[in-house]
Amino acid sequence: MPFLVGDVAAVIAAEGRERAIVAAHDWGGAIAWNLAMSRPDLVELLVILNLPHPRGIAREIATNPVQQENSGYAYRFQQEDAHKSLDAAGLAGWVTDDAARARYVAAFEQSSFEGMLNYYKANYPRPGVAAPATPPPMPAVKSPVLQFHGLEDQALLPGALSGTWDWVDADLTLVTIPGAGHFVQQDAAELVSTTMLDWLLRRTN
Repeated sequence: MPFLVGDVAAVIAAEGRERAIVAAHDWGGAIAWNLAMSRPDLVELLVILNLPHPRGIAREIATNPVQQENSGYAYRFQQEDAHKSLDAAGLAGWVTDDAARARYVAAFEQSSFEGMLNYYKANYPRPGVAAPATPPPMPAVKSPVLQFHGLEDQALLPGALSGTWDWVDADLTLVTIPGAGHFVQQDAAELVSTTMLDWLLRRTN
């Protein structure tokens, strides 16, 4: 994770900026949370889509049997040669628009499946390894946070959202969306886009 955070910090520096508005989904969200905690000087505003705070995820994996069961896909991704079971069409199966799906498939065909799964091998808790019910402390997030979560997400259950307000030392806006799943920006595109735009305009004007 420190290397991934360093990559984002390098992009901000390469753009000649001292701070950035950071918006991210899933693994991008994990990196964004960690960037905000470890480099608060770089994050002006933080927008997270369907990735609970790392403390919430760690707690649920340690204590919630349903989350443990639903994390089975991640445990499979941690196995050696797991990348050999993936293909571009399967990875793009969630995309409902035909034209968009074709672009995703083309991108995945140029990607490293093994590299993708290394995220899980390096950063996701492993099955059978005892984890503390109370995760170790992490620095508080200092920037305002807008967080979206589709409540039908089966990979990251909404119980992990509980307590987020204890880990953010600024205003937290939490938007939970019934009927939307893990890809909340697609499942509730208009609501996510209009809410995000309004939230950003109120804090940047």
